[in-house]
Amino acid sequence: MTALSLAADGQTTPEVDMLVVGAGIIGVACALRLARQGLRVHLIDAQAPGHGASYGNAGHLATEQVFPIADASLLRRLPGMLMDPLGPLRLDWRYLPRALPWLSRLLWNLRPEPFRQTVAGLRALNERSLGAWQRLLGEIGQMTLLRLEGSLLMHELVGARPGVEDLQRRLRDQGVKVEPWTATRILQAAPALAPTVAGGLFFPDTGHVLDPLRVVNELARAAQACGARILRGRVSDGCVHPAGVTLNTDQGALSARRVLIACGAHSAPLVRALTGRSVPLDTERGYHLMLPAERNRLPFAVTSYERKFIMTPMSGGLRLAGTVEFAGLKRPPTMRRAWQLQSLSQGLFRAPLNFDGAEPWMGFRPSLPDSLPVIDHAADGKVLLAFGHQHLGLTQAAITAELIGELASSGTRPAVLEPYHLDRW
Repeated sequence: MTALSLAADGQTTPEVDMLVVGAGIIGVACALRLARQGLRVHLIDAQAPGHGASYGNAGHLATEQVFPIADASLLRRLPGMLMDPLGPLRLDWRYLPRALPWLSRLLWNLRPEPFRQTVAGLRALNERSLGAWQRLLGEIGQMTLLRLEGSLLMHELVGARPGVEDLQRRLRDQGVKVEPWTATRILQAAPALAPTVAGGLFFPDTGHVLDPLRVVNELARAAQACGARILRGRVSDGCVHPAGVTLNTDQGALSARRVLIACGAHSAPLVRALTGRSVPLDTERGYHLMLPAERNRLPFAVTSYERKFIMTPMSGGLRLAGTVEFAGLKRPPTMRRAWQLQSLSQGLFRAPLNFDGAEPWMGFRPSLPDSLPVIDHAADGKVLLAFGHQHLGLTQAAITAELIGELASSGTRPAVLEPYHLDRW
């Protein structure tokens, strides 16, 4: 790999303009954007494009999700998080000592003013995300991978109605377009659902993708067509020097004028090595269960209010997803959590789902205590940053790519990026 650069020793000018670390949806979308702007881009990851967290996301373009991942009830729920290994939000008790500083910061950010800033930051990205996705997929001729039929949050219990109505009010206060749907209207739109549905909220300004992995691969192919090179290798550390940045990898040293760190939950060590900053990055371990025998049950993504998981129709079947586990990057998956989605789906449909060939999966979703990503630059503009999008990585990928493109071309942070700056940590 050293042949790809003239500056492995940090003394001469690198040939590469931008070295993107991370080939998930964020990194690949950014690499395409930067290559289309005329930069010589190399993209490096230990895995093939899209085979990390981007492979298994729910596929939902969740523009309606403008609130943080937790609320003030977290302390009350903490015992259940520790004791229930299959609960929708779980904290592995063995990970608790390491998680406590992160959880403390999360609670600190639930104070009124930080909470308001988080909601404003999420809303600002989300309300621009669908348009950015339409531009991005339109540019590469892949609009058929995008479905903009909206999404539904349904509830089954009449007693849940006050909570759903309160959520509707809070979302409308944030400018989120939301429509209350009766059970009759829900069953007209999604007749496969069980008649026990009591009502729900429909979000018309949302959508989903038909195949998250294919989306990443199509973006990667488009980036290559624009001259970007995709490399396989694991980055260990690096340094900033007068000519740019040099990264040490298991394939040798790589240098570029600038580096973009977009490797999701694995970003913190490289951020520390290149900027000297320690970011409180942790991971929401997300699970899914893919049902290849189920292809036509739902017209759009449906979330259960009580059961707290989502079902998204894709070209490869129906994807059940949505549980969150805090257990770090090193512990093996708790695949019972993926199979728990089978139990959670029971009774939601008129006819039982077909679980033949069902495939479980777990991935690491990068999360910061304030639920906002870092989209910024550091080290005199030589290090660009795009990570920490928690479970909204797919939703915010296209708009993040546009913002990184602006940052790379202007060299100064536009005002719109103020909520996502590195200095907040």
